[in-house]
Amino acid sequence: MIISVIGGEDAQAEALSLAETVGRELGKRGVTVCCGGGGGVMEAACRGARSAGGHTIGILPGHNAAESPPNPWVEFPVFTGIGYARNSAVALTGDAVIAVDGAYGTLNEIAFALIHGVPLVGLDTWDFAYHGHDGNRIVRADSAEEAVEKAIEMAERRRSRAAT
Repeated sequence: MIISVIGGEDAQAEALSLAETVGRELGKRGVTVCCGGGGGVMEAACRGARSAGGHTIGILPGHNAAESPPNPWVEFPVFTGIGYARNSAVALTGDAVIAVDGAYGTLNEIAFALIHGVPLVGLDTWDFAYHGHDGNRIVRADSAEEAVEKAIEMAERRRSRAAT
Protein backbone atom coordinates (compact mmCIF):
# COMPACT_ATOMS: atom_id res chain seq x y z
CA MET A 1 0.00 0.00 0.00
CA ILE A 2 1.14 3.54 -0.75
CA ILE A 3 -0.17 6.62 1.03
CA SER A 4 0.78 10.08 -0.18
CA VAL A 5 1.61 12.65 2.49
CA ILE A 6 1.29 16.23 1.32
CA GLY A 7 2.04 19.52 3.04
CA GLY A 8 4.00 22.71 3.00
CA GLU A 9 7.70 23.16 2.51
CA ASP A 10 7.77 26.10 4.95
CA ALA A 11 5.77 24.39 7.71
CA GLN A 12 6.02 25.33 11.36
CA ALA A 13 7.39 23.00 14.08
CA GLU A 14 3.97 21.62 15.07
CA ALA A 15 3.14 20.58 11.50
CA LEU A 16 6.59 19.03 11.08
CA SER A 17 6.09 17.00 14.24
CA LEU A 18 2.68 15.79 13.01
CA ALA A 19 4.14 14.85 9.62
CA GLU A 20 7.04 12.94 11.17
CA THR A 21 4.61 11.00 13.37
CA VAL A 22 2.39 10.28 10.34
CA GLY A 23 5.42 8.94 8.47
CA ARG A 24 6.58 6.85 11.42
CA GLU A 25 3.10 5.35 11.92
CA LEU A 26 2.86 4.51 8.21
CA GLY A 27 6.33 2.97 8.26
CA LYS A 28 5.46 0.82 11.29
CA ARG A 29 2.49 -0.57 9.35
CA GLY A 30 4.53 -1.38 6.24
CA VAL A 31 2.91 1.39 4.18
CA THR A 32 5.12 3.19 1.66
CA VAL A 33 5.08 7.00 1.89
CA CYS A 34 4.87 9.02 -1.32
CA CYS A 35 5.44 12.78 -1.28
CA GLY A 36 6.85 15.62 -3.35
CA GLY A 37 10.35 14.75 -2.15
CA GLY A 38 11.30 18.20 -0.86
CA GLY A 39 11.64 19.78 2.57
CA GLY A 40 9.18 20.70 5.28
CA VAL A 41 6.26 18.29 5.72
CA MET A 42 7.63 16.08 2.94
CA GLU A 43 11.01 15.68 4.61
CA ALA A 44 9.47 15.12 8.05
CA ALA A 45 7.13 12.40 6.74
CA CYS A 46 10.02 10.65 4.96
CA ARG A 47 12.23 10.90 8.05
CA GLY A 48 9.49 9.35 10.18
CA ALA A 49 8.84 6.54 7.72
CA ARG A 50 12.51 5.65 7.35
CA SER A 51 13.01 5.73 11.15
CA ALA A 52 10.43 2.95 11.37
CA GLY A 53 11.93 0.92 8.53
CA GLY A 54 9.41 2.13 5.96
CA HIS A 55 9.93 3.00 2.32
CA THR A 56 9.65 6.43 0.69
CA ILE A 57 9.02 7.74 -2.81
CA GLY A 58 9.70 11.37 -3.73
CA ILE A 59 8.11 12.71 -6.91
CA LEU A 60 10.26 15.73 -7.71
CA PRO A 61 9.61 18.69 -10.02
CA GLY A 62 13.01 18.85 -11.75
CA HIS A 63 14.90 16.77 -14.27
CA ASN A 64 17.62 15.51 -11.92
CA ALA A 65 19.07 15.71 -8.40
CA ALA A 66 21.09 18.81 -9.23
CA GLU A 67 17.90 20.63 -10.24
CA SER A 68 15.62 19.12 -7.58
CA PRO A 69 17.61 17.63 -4.72
CA PRO A 70 15.49 15.09 -2.85
CA ASN A 71 15.45 15.25 0.92
CA PRO A 72 17.89 12.80 2.58
CA TRP A 73 15.12 10.35 3.50
CA VAL A 74 13.73 9.82 -0.01
CA GLU A 75 14.57 6.25 -0.90
CA PHE A 76 13.16 6.26 -4.44
CA PRO A 77 13.37 9.66 -6.16
CA VAL A 78 11.31 10.15 -9.32
CA PHE A 79 12.44 13.14 -11.38
CA THR A 80 9.62 14.40 -13.58
CA GLY A 81 10.89 17.61 -15.19
CA ILE A 82 7.34 18.96 -15.09
CA GLY A 83 7.44 21.41 -12.17
CA TYR A 84 4.28 21.79 -10.13
CA ALA A 85 2.40 19.56 -12.56
CA ARG A 86 4.02 16.75 -10.58
CA ASN A 87 1.43 17.46 -7.86
CA SER A 88 -1.05 15.38 -9.82
CA ALA A 89 1.31 12.39 -9.73
CA VAL A 90 1.84 12.80 -5.98
CA ALA A 91 -1.92 12.77 -5.32
CA LEU A 92 -2.66 9.91 -7.72
CA THR A 93 0.18 7.63 -6.59
CA GLY A 94 -1.30 7.08 -3.15
CA ASP A 95 -4.11 4.67 -2.37
CA ALA A 96 -5.10 7.54 -0.07
CA VAL A 97 -3.71 10.98 0.77
CA ILE A 98 -2.97 12.60 4.13
CA ALA A 99 -2.72 16.40 4.01
CA VAL A 100 -0.77 18.00 6.85
CA ASP A 101 -0.86 21.79 7.05
CA GLY A 102 0.15 23.22 3.67
CA ALA A 103 0.10 26.17 1.33
CA TYR A 104 -1.08 26.55 -2.27
CA GLY A 105 0.81 23.53 -3.59
CA THR A 106 -0.95 21.41 -0.97
CA LEU A 107 -4.28 22.92 -1.98
CA ASN A 108 -3.49 21.93 -5.55
CA GLU A 109 -2.76 18.33 -4.49
CA ILE A 110 -5.97 18.28 -2.42
CA ALA A 111 -7.88 19.34 -5.53
CA PHE A 112 -6.30 16.55 -7.60
CA ALA A 113 -7.21 13.99 -4.94
CA LEU A 114 -10.81 15.23 -4.83
CA ILE A 115 -11.14 15.41 -8.63
CA HIS A 116 -9.90 11.84 -9.03
CA GLY A 117 -11.69 10.29 -6.06
CA VAL A 118 -8.57 9.50 -4.04
CA PRO A 119 -9.53 9.21 -0.33
CA LEU A 120 -8.28 12.23 1.56
CA VAL A 121 -7.60 12.77 5.26
CA GLY A 122 -6.90 16.28 6.55
CA LEU A 123 -4.73 16.98 9.58
CA ASP A 124 -4.74 20.69 10.38
CA THR A 125 -5.01 21.58 6.70
CA TRP A 126 -7.18 23.52 4.28
CA ASP A 127 -10.90 23.86 4.85
CA PHE A 128 -13.29 25.16 2.26
CA ALA A 129 -16.92 25.73 1.53
CA TYR A 130 -18.09 26.63 -1.94
CA HIS A 131 -21.56 26.21 -3.43
CA GLY A 132 -21.91 22.93 -5.26
CA HIS A 133 -18.85 21.35 -3.63
CA ASP A 134 -18.77 19.15 -0.55
CA GLY A 135 -16.02 20.36 1.78
CA ASN A 136 -16.67 17.32 3.96
CA ARG A 137 -14.95 15.09 1.39
CA ILE A 138 -11.79 15.87 3.35
CA VAL A 139 -12.11 13.45 6.26
CA ARG A 140 -10.73 15.23 9.32
CA ALA A 141 -8.40 13.75 11.92
CA ASP A 142 -7.31 15.20 15.26
CA SER A 143 -4.01 13.33 15.58
CA ALA A 144 -1.36 11.77 13.39
CA GLU A 145 -2.34 8.30 14.57
CA GLU A 146 -6.00 8.91 13.74
CA ALA A 147 -5.05 10.26 10.30
CA VAL A 148 -3.05 7.13 9.55
CA GLU A 149 -5.82 4.79 10.75
CA LYS A 150 -8.44 6.60 8.66
CA ALA A 151 -6.23 6.76 5.57
CA ILE A 152 -5.40 3.04 5.71
CA GLU A 153 -9.05 2.12 6.24
CA MET A 154 -10.15 4.31 3.32
CA ALA A 155 -7.34 2.98 1.09
CA GLU A 156 -8.32 -0.62 1.86
CA ARG A 157 -11.96 0.12 0.96
CA ARG A 158 -10.84 1.78 -2.27
CA ARG A 159 -8.63 -1.17 -3.18
CA SER A 160 -11.38 -3.70 -2.47
CA ARG A 161 -13.85 -1.74 -4.66
CA ALA A 162 -11.28 -1.62 -7.47
CA ALA A 163 -10.76 -5.37 -7.24
CA THR A 164 -14.45 -6.12 -7.84
